[in-house]
Formats: sequence, structure tokens, C-alpha cells
Amino acid sequence: MPSKAGTTRLVIVESPAKAKTISGYLGPGYVVEASFGHVRDLPRNAAEIPAAYEDKPWARLGVDVDNGFAALYVVSADRKKQITKLKSLAKEVDEIFLATDEDREGEAIAWHLVETLKPKVPVKRMVFHEITKPAIQAAVANPREIDRDLVDAQEARRILDRLYGYEVSPVLWRKVRSGLSAGRVQSVATRIVVERERQRMAFRTAEYWDILATLAVANPGEGPRTFNATLIALGGDRIATGKDFEPTTGRVKPGAGVVHLDESGARGLAARLEGRPFTVTRVEEKPYRRRPYAPFITSTLQQEAARKLRLSSQQTMRTAQRLYENGYITYMRTDSVNLSETAIAAARRQIAELYGERSVPPEPRRYTGKVKNAQEAHEAIRPAGDNFRTPGEVAKELSAEEFKLYELIWRRTIASQMTDAVGSSVSVRIRAISSAGEEVDFGASGKTITDPGFLRAYVESSDDENAEAEDAERRLPTLTKDQPLTADELAAQGHHTQPPARYTEASLVKALEELGIGRPSTYASIMQTIQDRGYVSKRGQAMIPSFLAFAVIGLLERHYPRLIDYDFTASMENELDEIAGGEHAAVDFLTSFYFGSANGTGDQAIAHAGGLKKLVTENLSDIDARSVNSIPLFTDEDGREVVVRVGRYGPYLQRALPGEQPAPAAEGEEGGGQGDRAPIPEGLAPDELTPEKVHELFLGGGGERKLGDDPATGEPILLKSGRFGPYVASGERKSSLLRSQSPDSLTFDQALQLLSLPRVIGTDPEGNEVVANNGRYGPYVKRGDEFRSLDSEDKMFTVTLDEALALLAAPKTRQRRAAAPPLREMGNDPATEKPLVIKDGRFGPYVTDGETNASLRRGQTPEELTLEEASEMLAEKRAKGPAPKKKAAKKAAPAKKTTAAKKTAAAKSTTAKKTPAKKAAPKKATTSPE
Repeated sequence: MPSKAGTTRLVIVESPAKAKTISGYLGPGYVVEASFGHVRDLPRNAAEIPAAYEDKPWARLGVDVDNGFAALYVVSADRKKQITKLKSLAKEVDEIFLATDEDREGEAIAWHLVETLKPKVPVKRMVFHEITKPAIQAAVANPREIDRDLVDAQEARRILDRLYGYEVSPVLWRKVRSGLSAGRVQSVATRIVVERERQRMAFRTAEYWDILATLAVANPGEGPRTFNATLIALGGDRIATGKDFEPTTGRVKPGAGVVHLDESGARGLAARLEGRPFTVTRVEEKPYRRRPYAPFITSTLQQEAARKLRLSSQQTMRTAQRLYENGYITYMRTDSVNLSETAIAAARRQIAELYGERSVPPEPRRYTGKVKNAQEAHEAIRPAGDNFRTPGEVAKELSAEEFKLYELIWRRTIASQMTDAVGSSVSVRIRAISSAGEEVDFGASGKTITDPGFLRAYVESSDDENAEAEDAERRLPTLTKDQPLTADELAAQGHHTQPPARYTEASLVKALEELGIGRPSTYASIMQTIQDRGYVSKRGQAMIPSFLAFAVIGLLERHYPRLIDYDFTASMENELDEIAGGEHAAVDFLTSFYFGSANGTGDQAIAHAGGLKKLVTENLSDIDARSVNSIPLFTDEDGREVVVRVGRYGPYLQRALPGEQPAPAAEGEEGGGQGDRAPIPEGLAPDELTPEKVHELFLGGGGERKLGDDPATGEPILLKSGRFGPYVASGERKSSLLRSQSPDSLTFDQALQLLSLPRVIGTDPEGNEVVANNGRYGPYVKRGDEFRSLDSEDKMFTVTLDEALALLAAPKTRQRRAAAPPLREMGNDPATEKPLVIKDGRFGPYVTDGETNASLRRGQTPEELTLEEASEMLAEKRAKGPAPKKKAAKKAAPAKKTTAAKKTAAAKSTTAKKTPAKKAAPKKATTSPE
């Protein structure tokens, strides 16, 4: 779409990829440039606070809480070069179009651009849901003004999160561990994961049995001859299933009125049914109908991509971002299930072409969102354009990951406009009389799909991997009431109740969505943040909370329960929505939340408590750090209380008799009780600390275990566990276990062998002692200052003097290794034009431009890191500046030889000249929880 004759327009988008795509759809007279995302934010640390504000008492917060919560915004160091470029371009054009995303965050970026560039030409806001030529041209032709209500809502959210983080995080520093952070949504998400783990820890399994019968019909006709039926009742009473047991005791729930079969009971009953006749007592047939699923919104896309493609939330959103920016899908941050009329028409056309007219329902389908607090105005996520491209048409243009996600979105969109899946379901009841006269009932069910409808295009997955697929059929023979059956097999089968499943990223996003916590644009960052902070780790797809998370959530629950209350957090989202809708003022909301003004719109429980500021500063001394960092497990059979302590060096177990007072810790260790200690192996989940596992850890991985008495000294040889792992000790001698040894299987002879280290092998011809020992870099032999490595740990105990001398006589061969090739070449940095590569370093993979290095964050992989993320990481590193170098100690000048008399005189002279040194004024430390 050419610009008006003689008019030049500057179009500003967030990313270079988006700029490249859009510039291809606009004619001459348009300059399309990227802002590289956010251009301004609250200062992240003391170095970013402008000099004019350094003396302000509120500068640390970046928010003047006493003057209408005015925010102090600073241009990010890595955006200054781009801002200079945009300012220069703004002077050369006649109009500016701000084409950032149409949501709160995009609206805020547009406003920040205006505030930063201060343009002298007209500024317009252009919005679109997809990056296609018709959509971009329509957006240019129909601009609007910046929506200040949306900007206010986003600014209020940012300030709210800053106040929460900067006021609550210091409490965690003082009472749990320095460097921790709290967040309005991240803390609630962590609490959800911790609560599920507590349920698993309290869970007690139960065993129950039933019988699986393989039944046969005499004349099957067209159907199968045999089918399976499960025991459901005995003597008219229902057989117990998993739902009938209490999760915390493993016992049958009181009043359940069920028969609890054990193994002997089930096997005995099966034996009593052998050779007995079976009869159909009831057949119920019903029509089956299943409606299609709604098109994807952000949360459901993340859930299905996790289930079907095994992608994390961040991977899904990064891939979707690329698909959006390159014009393949509509905007991917939305909680709307609506499709435009053109999209519905495109889907119906394609269904008719690919699946036939019978698969197109008479009327278009329209969906209503069920998401609590849904507020975005976009369409659902769908293929872009008025005519959808099939996966086959775009396969050669996309990477493997992009193709899979595009196909997922395409299939879901098409399926949403197809006919229902229809068929029939049948439920059968069967009875037999045992040889002991017992009435025994079995049940079976079947499902037949006569027209799969939308299931031909798409079948949704489940978080339960054992769940039956929607399109699965269970065919039964044609059965009638009173029909006789025979049992081909009767198999007693045992079951165990299962603890509630751990959250996955998909199910946690679903839980947050159902609670009304967070928004489409925040889910992926929430998942990443709780992992980066060390609160949650992943084992496969399962999310496991750390004991650090238990300590943090325990503190917040006991002392600030409202701050992590689900309804309260959702209510804040409601109030932010009302600000976005122009119904409430942001200042009133923030005032109520922070200062406790009951006249504001903030939560009244917080307001009546005096607000956040008062909440986190008063009664801080009442929080007992030791109690907060102690997670009770159980009392063992000897009456000792077993707890997990969260210490400086990680979590560890401790057990002691009730009433024992903590004893002073050894130098360099944590303070603790008089009872035993044992380290908790890395990777062990909280619910795996069963009494049996704890006992094993105290025996083999901690506490003390006597292995015997040293035959030479008579002193006991003890297996212990310390900060750096298990070791053996006898008297003053200590020796760490070898890498190949396990505390569980360590023998007395092995312990004696370890205590023989360092082993004196002998002396060389000059009388120098030759020793074998184990060190930081493995086993070695040593003579004076000469070292040579041994090729195995066993050699320490068997190497002879001749072998050791031969090793020491050989020259040290240190071959210079060729530089390893980079793990990945990423292209040029959009900000500096320098080539970026990812390399593997001593502390893991890092990205570099040859001058600045930035380690990949937890959860990031070299394959997934995008060019934009890499550029941002390096920019942040450059903004921090080089790490301060340690000053090398000055070497003392060589002393001159003097007579004794001169030395005495010099000493007196020096003593006379000494004056007290002035202490340097302490530097003012400024810390930040972010």
C-alpha cells in the first residue's frame, strides 16, 4: 500500500523479523524499524538509577510511592543505540505508526516509544491480529489512538509486581537465604506445586484386588467372540476401587459400604467361579456424541504442545512467535476462542475440499470462552490469511519444530468447524453364582463410532497417559438380556492407589488459568521463572518443588497468607482488568494495596492489615528463621523427630529426640541439633523421603556407621557424611570414598585401604619419598613437587616403586588441544552486527560475540536459544560492565643485608613513624531482588 504522494511514514514494530515481514507488504514511502521489544523499564539496579535521583529515598524501588506512584523509567543500556536511530528516523518522516502487539504490553511499549522519542510529527497506533498483506494494509488504513486505559493497567501491573518483589524478597533474604525472590504470581505458582508435593508426601498407598473375566458368546455373528468384564459387586455390595480409600491413611473411607478384596480373597473367589455359568442381566445402549474442541488459546496451545510435542511453555511460545512474525499464524497471546467470519469461511471451505461436504455442519460453530477473567480482544490462534495453507504447503518453508506446531494449530482450527463425532455406547451387566452360592456381578462397556466427524482431523491428548483416546473404540459382541456366557479365563488382578500426579507445565498453566491467575502473555515466563529461581525442577515433564520452595512457601503461608492466596491474586487480576476498562483509577488501587487505604479499590484484607508496606516491616523479628527452614517429616520408631533443614549448602536431614537443644556447629558447618545428620542427594524429590529412604540415608549417606576397629590402633573406623560427601574416619585420620565406591556397600577392608592413604610407596635413589594418593583431579603419584596422574583409582594401592619412578621420569606431555568448534552459529547480533556463537565452557554453554560472554540461563538449551534472546543477554552483560578485577598483592622488595646494629636502629625508626591508619568509609550497598 503506497504512502500518500510525498509522505514518508515510520512504522515501528518490536522485532526485526516482524519488521522484515511487514516491510514486504508496504509500498514505497514506508520505513519499517524494530524497537527490539521494551525500550524503557524501572531501574534494575543501583547502576541504572540516574544521578539526579540517587538521593531520593524511593529510588531503590524506582517508584515514588508518596507522589501518586510516579514511576522512574530508564532506557535500557542495550536499547540506547536503537533509540538514537529511531529518533533520527523520526526527524525525517511525516508520520509515525506504532505497530506493536495489540495487548496491554504492546500498548505500553507504544506509549513508552512516544515518551522516549518525543516526536514532532503525528503519531498513530496501528493494530492487527495477523501479519498478512490484507491485515497490514487494513491496519494502516484504520489507525487509532493509544489506549491510555490499557497503558495504565500495564503500568499498574508493573508497579504492583515491583512493590511486591522489592518489599517481600528482602524478608526471604533475612530469613531463608540471600538472593531469593518473591513474586505476585510466581510465588502463587510455586505454592500450587508445593501443595501437590505435600499431598504426595502425606499419601499412603492401598492395595485392592478384583477379577478380570474373559467371557465368550456361543454365536458371535459379526462381532467379536470374546470380551473382557471386570468384577464390580459381590453379594450386592460394590467392590472397592481406588476412589474408596483415604489418601492419607490408605484405609477404606468410613461408610463407603464396599467389599475390600485382598489377594487371597480375589483368588479364592476366582476359583469358586471356575466352570460356573454367566448370564447377561442388563444391556443399556445410548447414542454417543462428541462436539469438537474450541480453537486454541494461549494456555490450551501450551498444554497440547506439551502433551503431543513435548515442548516446554517457553519453547512453544518462541516457536509460535516465529510463526506469527513470519505470517503463518495469528497472534499467539490470547484468551479468546472466537474466529472471525473470514476464518470460519476459510475453515469450512477447506473441510469440504479435504474431508467432503458431509464433514461441514449446516451452521458455522461459534465458541464462548470459559477462561476466568478473559479480557483479550483477539481471535483464537489459527492459521493466518483468508485461505489457510495446509501443512503440506508450508512444510518446506518451516523448521521441523515450526512445522509440527503449525500442523497442530491448523488441525485444531479445522476440527473446530467440523461435524460432531457420533456413534453408540453400550453398558452391560453380567451375573454368576459361585460354587459357594455368592451372587457375583461383572460389568463391561463398549463404544462404537459410526461417524468420526472432527476426530478425522484432531484428537485432543490427556494429562493422564493411561487415559483412553477419544477416537478409541471398544467393540462388544451383540448381547441381549438373559444371554448365557462362558468364562474362558478368570484372572485375579491387584491394584495400588496412586498419589495425585505432579504438575506438568501444561497442567500448571491450566490450573493458573482456571484460578484466574496470570494472563496469556505471562504463563511461559512464570514457568521459566520458578525454575530459574531454584524453586522447581523438571524430571521429564513432571515439576518437582525443591526444599527451598518448601521453606519460602512455609514462611509466606504462616506470616503473609494473603499474599499467596489464590482468590486474592485473582482479585488483583480483576482490578487490573477494571483499570484497563476505565472503571477504576490505578493510583487508588496501588494506594490501597501498598498503604492500606480502605477507600481505594485494592483488596480489603490487605488494606485493613495496613497495606503491604506495614505488613512486611512490622513483626519481622517474630519470624523464626530456624523454624521457617525446618520441614518436619515424621517421628521415627525410636521417637526421634526427623526434619529437613534448608541450609547454606543445601538441604540435609537431621534427627534428634524431642527437647534436645541445638549444639554449636563445627567450623564451616550449619548450626544444628545434637542428633544425626545426613545430606540429601541431589535430585531426590521431597515425596521420596520415605521412612525407609531416610533410614538408608542415615546409614549409608550420613550420620555415623561403625565398620569395625582398626587392628593396628584399636580405634573405631566410622563411615560418616560431611559437606563434601561420605568419608571414613579413625582417630585423626580421614579419607573420602572413591568415585567408584558407595556408602551402602563399603566394606571394612575397603575402609582400611582408604585410611592407608596417602600411601608411601618407597624412596628413590636420592632418598626422596614417593607417595600415592587421591586428589581433586584423581589418583596420582608424587615426589617432592613432581606429580604424575595414575590411570585408575586401584593403582593407588598397587603401583610399585619402579612403576612410580618410571612415571615420574617420563616428561610431562601436555598437548595443546585444538579449540573446540562452537555448538551453534547464530548469525549477526541485531544490536551490534557482530557474529554470535554458542560455545561450551567450563561452567556450561555460553553465548559470545568474541568480546562479551553470557552464560545460558537454567532451562535454556543451545538449540532453543533465539537470536533476539542471545542479543538481549549480551546487552545485559555489557550494561553491567566488566567484573571488578582483584588487586594483585604487591611483592615486597628484597631485603638488603644489614648488620644487627643497623636492623635494630631501623626497627626503632619504623616504630616511631607508625600512625593509626584511617578506616575507609563503608560504601553504601544497594541490592535488588530482581
